[in-house]
Amino acid sequence: MYQISRLVLTLAAVPLSAAASEDIADQYPQSPLYSKPVEVIPGVFSAIGATAPPTYENTGHNNNLSFIVTSEGVVVVNGGAAAILAEALHEEIKAVTDLPVKLVINENGQGHAVLGNSYWAEQGVPILGHVDAAHEVEEYGQQILDNMIRYNKDKAEGTEIQGPTLTFEDSYDASLGDTKIEVLHLGPAHGPGDTQVWLPEKGLVIAGDIAFHERMLPIFADTVTSEWIETWENEFEPLGAIYVIPGHGHPTNMDQVRRYTHGYLTHLREKIGEHLENGGDLAEAYYVDQEAYRTLDTFEELATKNAGRVYEEMEFE
Repeated sequence: MYQISRLVLTLAAVPLSAAASEDIADQYPQSPLYSKPVEVIPGVFSAIGATAPPTYENTGHNNNLSFIVTSEGVVVVNGGAAAILAEALHEEIKAVTDLPVKLVINENGQGHAVLGNSYWAEQGVPILGHVDAAHEVEEYGQQILDNMIRYNKDKAEGTEIQGPTLTFEDSYDASLGDTKIEVLHLGPAHGPGDTQVWLPEKGLVIAGDIAFHERMLPIFADTVTSEWIETWENEFEPLGAIYVIPGHGHPTNMDQVRRYTHGYLTHLREKIGEHLENGGDLAEAYYVDQEAYRTLDTFEELATKNAGRVYEEMEFE
């Protein structure tokens, strides 16, 4: 009961107007972080990023940077989009505990997960990532860094390309002290190396980009939505998580992420399937009905792109 009450109180403390708005440049102006970390359940904290695209104003902090405080040290989830964000998160950790950071986990190989790795490596902290995420950094690291420098300008200072120093394929036991921590790659989902951090004794999953709910999920050119749905149904749902910290947006529950991730993916595939059956072409596919999801942040930026990519995926299924 205590954990449930704590989560409710934590979420209730977030102003509704700030819950998921692309219009708020920075909720925590005294720090490079977009928002101050909140304690989601005892011992698990998350600095919730903007639901807008990365900008100079939000310092690229548009994903969630989380940490788990155990009896023997701290486990951080996500390096952050720049060294300046990793350092700012470290300062917040030091305000909570004197225990050292023992491990950093990257949720995937995207810039907002890995570019802060260089700060943590300088602190001598091991960095864990999936083998596919490590490959993304090795293959595209310079491009990822250059993209961040373009919007972050002087805030990019000190950030260097640094991939994971430890890798795994299916799972990794990151248990520390009194806390059981399972690092999982449940299967293909949003992008290469998608990683989930599961705390089975607490019923909490730090889901990464397998789960969205406040902003529209992006479908990449290499995303296979049919596989994402299969991974969700066969691997993610059976975890039975009570609490979900998604890759983007505030901590929530399975009902919410199911509605806006699995629900959205199946809805879009259904609409594109109908469009294909009616002989529709790519140009018209961009405008299939997605109105039920218009309230999500980044709808304007992503809805038509998503439709086009699902059309291209399903055209030859």
